[in-house]
Amino acid sequence: MVDPITQHQTHLQTTTNINTLQSETSIPQSPPSLDPKHYISQLFKCRNLNQITQVHAQVAVNGLLLHNLTLANKLLYIYVQHKAVIDAHSLFGVMTEKDPVSWSVMVGGFARVCDYLNCFVTFREYVRSGECLDNYTLPLVIRACRDTMDINMGRLIHHVVHKFGLHSDPFVVAALVDMYAKCGAIDDAKQLFDKMPERDLVSWTVMIGAYAECGNANESLALFDRMREEDVIPDKVAMVTVVNACAKMGAMHKARLVNEYIWRRNFSLDVILGSAMIDMYAKCGNLDSAREIFDKMREKNVITWSAMIAAYGYHGKGREALELFSSMLTSGVLPNRITFVSLLYACSHAGLVEEGLRIFNSMWEDHFVRRDVKHYTCMVDLLGRAGRLNEAFNLVEDMSVEKDEGLWGALLGACRIHNRIELAEKAAKALLELQSQNPGHYVLLSNIYAKAGRWEDVAKIRELMTHRRLKKNPGWTWIEVDNKIHRFSVGDHTHGWSKEIYKMLEMLIEKLELAGYVPDTNFVLHDVDEELKQGMLYSHSEKLAIAFGLISTPEGTPLRITKNLRVCGDCHTFIKFVSAIAKRSIIVRDANRFHHFEEGACSCGDYW
Repeated sequence: MVDPITQHQTHLQTTTNINTLQSETSIPQSPPSLDPKHYISQLFKCRNLNQITQVHAQVAVNGLLLHNLTLANKLLYIYVQHKAVIDAHSLFGVMTEKDPVSWSVMVGGFARVCDYLNCFVTFREYVRSGECLDNYTLPLVIRACRDTMDINMGRLIHHVVHKFGLHSDPFVVAALVDMYAKCGAIDDAKQLFDKMPERDLVSWTVMIGAYAECGNANESLALFDRMREEDVIPDKVAMVTVVNACAKMGAMHKARLVNEYIWRRNFSLDVILGSAMIDMYAKCGNLDSAREIFDKMREKNVITWSAMIAAYGYHGKGREALELFSSMLTSGVLPNRITFVSLLYACSHAGLVEEGLRIFNSMWEDHFVRRDVKHYTCMVDLLGRAGRLNEAFNLVEDMSVEKDEGLWGALLGACRIHNRIELAEKAAKALLELQSQNPGHYVLLSNIYAKAGRWEDVAKIRELMTHRRLKKNPGWTWIEVDNKIHRFSVGDHTHGWSKEIYKMLEMLIEKLELAGYVPDTNFVLHDVDEELKQGMLYSHSEKLAIAFGLISTPEGTPLRITKNLRVCGDCHTFIKFVSAIAKRSIIVRDANRFHHFEEGACSCGDYW
């Protein structure tokens, strides 16, 4: 640890120096006092660092600092509140006496300015000092582990918690649950949560949010139901967490129930809750309800406008997103970087290349918003989808901001669409340098080779994945029927209605082939014969979910399905035919966007 004391000249001034300070930065002078309460009162009147150092100087001159721990702690606290952590640490170093408050303020001070190294070092010194740890300091340092995603340090501190007998303290356990959850150790978080003697609203909210973050939104919503059964009344923060879980799952029925609960409990539709509900309805496939919430909101800020623009983007409504952006500017709300990410995303998925280029070029010139890697990623995606891959690659080469995996991933995805193998190899090389343990990058490059019939290269990629012990992320499709979520994988036979599902699928395929549907076996990326390829295509998870939806819902009912990966081209064609033959509206949310199928056509215009 580099000692901050040696890095910084002390701000302490003599009383002569104090008198020379400008009046606008000084506090009203009063006769010297030996009453600590006088100086504590003065400290809480301080508005800036100069005023604090004046009080510090007076206290030091009067000799109170060495003899009054309460006063020293208050001064330490005020320094930390003004983020003057170096000054605080200088004071901390000369304090002859320290108590748990002193240590807590210092640990929290370093965490406050994100100096996590000194935060952990100071905490270690605290433990070694022999002072008794309390339920105020421990949550501070546990949150530092959460913010740094340092689960190893978190586990060490968990041992310290046991050593000091605080493993049943609700504040400490709630912080540990939060830390494990944010670090992705959801099983550890749940184990602690289940053992808590009393679970308060904060603990429930943390656990609900944790399951949503790790992708298990179904369990998240089940926890919300359980919380209410245990008579824990949610507040607005909890409701925002639940709304976000609904958005991740795309469960329309659950979204409506949550909406009804919000109105029944008379929660005000402020910018945070309202924006979350806009996002929820948009990701559940109901753009009209999202817009209805937007129009109802009395107060809208840049987050609200950006959420609605993003909602149009998810559904491929690029023109509507641009029109809303114009309305936003007219209303006097200034856009931020998130607004432009949403706008460029909307342009990309609607094929609005020239409009996207115009917006990208206007960001700094007209709105003083600097471009970051996410904006460049959207532009690479926009140009790549449109087949302008050389322009996309040149943009990547010329950009001044640091490149990340999202940027190269967008370029690799565009190469897959347009069969640009040489460029795909460059993108894949950059990706694997950044994220060598992400199986998705290997799979995407393997699929590009497979589409080109380069089976030897496919074999090399798979061999490399095996050597590095990487597994392809499985594809799943969800459908909500009778308020329950049903999940399918490719070739799934685990569902209770499997016989009926495959029988319906056979009947569907016969009808579809008579109507002109021809299976596109190019989307089976395995070196097998055509007949086997067709069999693989017919058991894709999207097809199974739709077949189940058709036999388990009344005729004419819209079907809503969610897939965790991009929907394949053959399934896209299949669903278009089903929407016409079965006379059903089918809404599909995949990893990239929404597709609304109606009477044999898709809202994406086959551009996705």
